[in-house]
Amino acid sequence: MKWKFAKYALLVMAVGMLVNTADAQTRKKTTRKTAAPAKKTTAQKTQANVADANLAAAKQDTMVVQAPPKRDLIKMDTIRKSLRNDNAIEVNLVKDRTPLAYEHIREDDAIYREKVWREIDIREKINLPFRYSADDDNGNQRFIAILLNTIKSGEVTAFDASVDDRFTTPMTLDDIGSKLAGSCDTIMVPDMEKDPTLSKGIMKESVVCEEFNMDDITKFRIKEEWVFDKESSRLYVRILGIAPVKTFTDKNTGKELGTAPIFWVYYPDMRPALAKYEVYNGKNFGARMSWEELFETRMFGSYIVKSTLDNPRDLYLKQYIKDGVLQLLEGENVKNTIFNYEQDLWSY
Repeated sequence: MKWKFAKYALLVMAVGMLVNTADAQTRKKTTRKTAAPAKKTTAQKTQANVADANLAAAKQDTMVVQAPPKRDLIKMDTIRKSLRNDNAIEVNLVKDRTPLAYEHIREDDAIYREKVWREIDIREKINLPFRYSADDDNGNQRFIAILLNTIKSGEVTAFDASVDDRFTTPMTLDDIGSKLAGSCDTIMVPDMEKDPTLSKGIMKESVVCEEFNMDDITKFRIKEEWVFDKESSRLYVRILGIAPVKTFTDKNTGKELGTAPIFWVYYPDMRPALAKYEVYNGKNFGARMSWEELFETRMFGSYIVKSTLDNPRDLYLKQYIKDGVLQLLEGENVKNTIFNYEQDLWSY
């Protein structure tokens, strides 16, 4: 009996020793498994600290470098409509005007075609309506203001004139403003805050930007095509585009450096808008025509600056004729050549 009890006691002790050994091995394995992630966590913390430092530096740089305030390149007055009838009569016909459709010309019937580029100098007496600076219910009545208002409203699309004159590259109103407005210069001016009496001579930097003045646009360029239709035996002229021309001058001497068109507007797209603007008539305000009628009836003065007639190198007249008077004479020669083509078809 005692022998059996001793046998059971030895068996229990052996089982206990086996359990302790297994537990110790399990703890060792657990310790080894958790030690490796601890090293990775330390490396990750180091990388996270570096990333946080870089992010903080980036935020600090972003706060230091501030974008300059956006400049309003083209300052156009807000259109203010009259709250009462500003005329002795009710004027409503101009609001409903629509341009007449062009007569269709078949390609086979157009047996003669020449393209001509003209310039309208609005300082000439016949072109003074282009400079009429009064305000109406539809805005300022200068022709450049009409162009800019139609572009701003989205009625027409402006095309970059520095690329070509074939209406290939659209422009936004901001792009137009950057070309029309002048550059900004930094000058030194008295610091009225630190030196209100101007006795200490304290100066500070000030940025001065040139503003766009509509009266600076004194010329417009027109691209047109002359077509002879053999079906009707008539010589037609169709205006294709209109571009305002800016004159560049030297700031120091005031000498004129040259001229260049700013943007092109496709004339057929603009005809509906031009039909709703009336042209200034200094002799009779009740007999005013629309701008669309002015262009279609050729009621403006201009001179030819380029044509496709005998011009294989596609040059302007001033590029191969230096004298200004000879340029005008050559332009008249181009006009007479096109006119005589129609006249020579008839026998008298």
